[in-house]
Amino acid sequence: MASRGGPMITGTDGADFEHRQRVAAHYQISALNKSRLKYCIFFHFLLFFAMLAKLSADILDRLDIFILEIEELQVPVPLWWEYFWCTSVLMSFIGLSAAKGNRIKDMKKYVIGLIVTALLPLLYCAIYYFSDIVGYMSLDEETDIQDTDIFVWRGKPYGLIWYAFVLVAIQVHGMSIFFAWNLIQAWRSRTTARKLQ
Repeated sequence: MASRGGPMITGTDGADFEHRQRVAAHYQISALNKSRLKYCIFFHFLLFFAMLAKLSADILDRLDIFILEIEELQVPVPLWWEYFWCTSVLMSFIGLSAAKGNRIKDMKKYVIGLIVTALLPLLYCAIYYFSDIVGYMSLDEETDIQDTDIFVWRGKPYGLIWYAFVLVAIQVHGMSIFFAWNLIQAWRSRTTARKLQ
């Protein structure tokens, strides 16, 4: 090793550092996808808190707690899929733990759990409100939405609000699954490289 401007070690011209500075591709892929997965999980938590705010009226009713400001909002009664989707936040802890320990099996559990507890309820929501969306999109301009069978909350079609949520949530969960799958592939290639050595 040589200090800046000082003498050079004999037997080297100073250009032999290149082979030591390379990081294996699977480590780069792993680090990048871990970071991206953490961002997706952060957005998953934001969606969870938004859903929890929506469910707060029903939760408080079940606990026999009366808060006038929340009751005045007249939040519609939640469907089963809303509570079931909330359980998907538990998968985030499995995903974070798997990413921290580079555990392939736990990351596979995270992917499967996210599909079952997050994507399937969102698919159900999209199918459930599909007729309302089609009805709203096919309305004439002079038709009053109150005269139709479309469920309206605060002057807006309720299904349209849920479709906005579903659109954002599917993107977040889809990217989470994509980054988790990339991590699984990177970790597999790392174990394969170790076995070959």
